[in-house]
Amino acid sequence: MEKVARYGKFVAQDGRGAELAELLLGAANALEGVAGCELYLVNRQADASDTIWVTELWRSQADLDDALKQVAGSPEAAAAMRLVQSAEMIELDLLGGAGLASSGSSAA
Repeated sequence: MEKVARYGKFVAQDGRGAELAELLLGAANALEGVAGCELYLVNRQADASDTIWVTELWRSQADLDDALKQVAGSPEAAAAMRLVQSAEMIELDLLGGAGLASSGSSAA
């Protein structure tokens, strides 16, 4: 099973970055203990307070897909998306690193 790593970049409407960050932090709390979610970090870009980055690591694509199905159409997801001016998901090829168990990591 191959892990899934990705970054999400969300640019909030002017002045709404803190509000968006709070909603995404709520999503992170909701993912505590969810099967397959190994990492979900919410970060604010230091020089752009309305730009929020999410770093995700999932055990598998199936686990990510299951989690996305659970939140699709939820009031929380809708509230967050109303604040978003633009969004981009950056899919990554996970190579390894400190803190990552060696099983499941792969090198290109």
